[in-house]
Amino acid sequence: MATRTISNAVLRSSSGSRPGSRSSSGSRSSLPPQAPTQSSPSSGTSTPPNPLQNIPIRFSSTNVPKINPETPQSLRKPVSDLFSLDSQVILVSGAARGVGLTQAAGLLQAGAKVHALDILPDPSLDPKSDFSIVKNTYPSSTLTYHRVDVRDQDRLNQIVSSIAEKEGRLDGLIAAAGIQREESALEYKKEDVDEMMEVNVTGVFMTAQAVAREMIKRKTKGSIVLIASMSGTVANRGLICPAYNASKAGVIQLARNLASEWGEHGIRVNTLSPGYIVTAMTAGLFEAVPERRKAWPDANMLRRLSYPEEYQGAAIFLLSDASSFMTGADLRIDGGHCAW
Repeated sequence: MATRTISNAVLRSSSGSRPGSRSSSGSRSSLPPQAPTQSSPSSGTSTPPNPLQNIPIRFSSTNVPKINPETPQSLRKPVSDLFSLDSQVILVSGAARGVGLTQAAGLLQAGAKVHALDILPDPSLDPKSDFSIVKNTYPSSTLTYHRVDVRDQDRLNQIVSSIAEKEGRLDGLIAAAGIQREESALEYKKEDVDEMMEVNVTGVFMTAQAVAREMIKRKTKGSIVLIASMSGTVANRGLICPAYNASKAGVIQLARNLASEWGEHGIRVNTLSPGYIVTAMTAGLFEAVPERRKAWPDANMLRRLSYPEEYQGAAIFLLSDASSFMTGADLRIDGGHCAW
């Protein structure tokens, strides 16, 4: 009981004081004002004051944050609209089938007019391609095919220039053309290494160059996405692809340098680095090397392989106003493979 009496006395003393008032010793108190303590009717004990009781409301209907008057008009729209590619003209290389075609389908859904570039004579006649299905699925959008080898710089420049001339604009590029080859470093032939680098690095470079040239000519602040790979960051355990991995590392570094040069024109350049993807090619690899069917999924944190459609949203993000301040970056989507 004595303890309770002393405690209550102290509480009564502190609750009765005011800020700046002098204590019994003559010193000025620096304690903030406290709300009176409340006694519990059932127990008679005192409860501490609510520390939030006297805090004023910071926001109301009259003082909510306003849009910064300096924010560009292109960003003053709903977040969902920032991801729109409505009426934009976008090129996709390597788009006859596979990941490139899946990317083209995603762009069509986002409202873009897509020009697909690839080496096949006519993808609609290729039994391995779903090009016709994609084209017929989005009849309100435009999907046009152009045959070109990305190693043929003159032809590439001609096609890109003609597209820009016809459309009157060129807003974006996904450079997805590439080849893969699994070969021991001790067995690689020079001509095979040269081919890998010509397609995966030089071809990507020349495609980006042709598109950027038209953007600069028309003063278009466009976006360029180069498809790299997580293999450009790490050496794949159990997958011997020294030339391929080196080529994808080159693409990542290429993007940084292009971004530094073309940023003054408002052109953004980024890379998208996928992890292992379920494709017809990987299915064939699993047939040849069955142990990879388990080893590859186990190598990442999600314990599964990815699907081509899982990269559509990332590409739309990189091409749209949603990523308007992003350039020179690598967006790696690998299920956590490289984070171990």
